[in-house]
Amino acid sequence: MRRNTKRVIAFSLAAVTALSLTACGGSSSSGSSSGSADSGAAETAAAASEGDVTITFSWWGGDSRHEATEAAIAAFEAKYPNIHVTPEYGAWSGWEEKQSLNIVGGNAADVMQINWNWIESYSNNGANFVDLNAYNEVLDLSQFPSSSLEQCVAGGKQVAVPISLTGRLFYWNKTTFDEVGVDIPTDEASLLAAGAAFKAYDDSYYPLALGEYDRMIFIVHYLESKYGKAWVENGELQYSEEEITEAMDFITKLEEEHVIPTISVLSGDMADSLDKNSKWIDGKYAGILEWDSSATKYKQAVEESTNKPGQEFVIGEPLDFGDYNGGFTKISMAFAISATSEHPYESAQLIEFLLNDPEGVEICSTERGIPCSAAAVAVLEEKGLGDELVMEANAQVLEHNGFPLDSMFEHNDLKASPDGVYYKVFGKLSTGDYTSADAAAALIKGINELLEQ
Repeated sequence: MRRNTKRVIAFSLAAVTALSLTACGGSSSSGSSSGSADSGAAETAAAASEGDVTITFSWWGGDSRHEATEAAIAAFEAKYPNIHVTPEYGAWSGWEEKQSLNIVGGNAADVMQINWNWIESYSNNGANFVDLNAYNEVLDLSQFPSSSLEQCVAGGKQVAVPISLTGRLFYWNKTTFDEVGVDIPTDEASLLAAGAAFKAYDDSYYPLALGEYDRMIFIVHYLESKYGKAWVENGELQYSEEEITEAMDFITKLEEEHVIPTISVLSGDMADSLDKNSKWIDGKYAGILEWDSSATKYKQAVEESTNKPGQEFVIGEPLDFGDYNGGFTKISMAFAISATSEHPYESAQLIEFLLNDPEGVEICSTERGIPCSAAAVAVLEEKGLGDELVMEANAQVLEHNGFPLDSMFEHNDLKASPDGVYYKVFGKLSTGDYTSADAAAALIKGINELLEQ
């Protein structure tokens, strides 16, 4: 059942408020929680540029995010005629690798949409990004939960501002499930039943498609649901080789039972991402495990299919694999200003416009998820704005996903395609080059090597 829009927005606002109340320390707008620069340095840094300036702004996403962000840029330029914004955007595939080189090489955009783990991976202990506390004249950090702001600190600097909280959910193409004549899965038994039904209907159809990184997130959901332990806690992996081998056995079983296609089948589809995969677009792949903030592009892809228009895209219930609420929440993404920016004051103005200004919030709506900013949530609630699907998905994430995410989980050494540990492990498991025990041992080795650095 779809939730009432106002109830979902209210739930998100309550979550933001609760996070603010339960977090340690006061508002970061004063600089007290993030160790901002001394007053003289901050005063100099916070000065506006004279005359016309041009800043660059980089982000990744799908078409709907690109369109909304370009519209917001146009509105920002109209409000600040002396500031010109050059957009740089693309799909996620290969984006991190490109941007990491730009950051290290000193060629990063002035304003960057960054993944949360980039703070640890690429900030050089804060040196590569500006301290946003120096710009509280134009960027109101008091609108954001202290707990989320504290996760965007490096080297004593507030190097980024969180945009939204996110987690992964199961989404389904209800049209395909209705055609096949089987219920949308809710647990292991119904997931396997769907695989059998899809194979009998057409062996090119699958109830669920999972790439290598999706499989990693899936086994964490599976194990946390069964055993009630966070994947990594205090820098240490919490699961034994035997438990992880069990999860690898389950992935193999899903392939063998026609629940998910093999990695070689997915690779043969020749698509950068599932939302661009013709088998997803035309309903042959009928399920995904994706971020709540990404729901719109997957929904658009199936609804606007040329071969099969008007398919129905729905959020599923969390798959029940045990007694616990498996799955994690994390800061989905953040905005940062490059330390090489010649116009950090104007860059901070752009971030403020996108995250707190009613006009910018109204244009961007929920394209980057349900906002962390209390001001932004209030605008959405007042105006009755936002993608209802994204709001419903985010409410489910905040309500259900019970575990935190370790920042190293998304480290490029683990999740980069095709050479990251996750890709190698699940690729070799799928081809049969690894047994489940081999895959578990290789995964543990790769994770521990990173955690011990």
